[in-house]
Amino acid sequence: MTSAYIIANVQVTDPTQYEEYKKWSSEAMKVHGAEVCVRGGKVEVLEGDWHPERIVILKFPDVEAAKKFNSSPEYSKARASRQGAAIMRMIVVEGI
Repeated sequence: MTSAYIIANVQVTDPTQYEEYKKWSSEAMKVHGAEVCVRGGKVEVLEGDWHPERIVILKFPDVEAAKKFNSSPEYSKARASRQGAAIMRMIVVEGI
């Protein structure tokens, strides 16, 4: 069985408002059984021209589960609370 990962690179522009997003996104993760692998933490670039600010990696059983989380009413509430607080770049990738 393969797994899937949502990987996000987040540029926080309003830390106070972003706390509201974190509250609602945490709730959405619980509801959808996301395994939090990385949520913030120190980043050190080892190679290339990449300067991420905040990395989040969530593990799901498969790509469909990750997409279901992303399009869910719970995460939609989190996304709405993030408007104006951060620039989000997010992908889903199939794992092994």
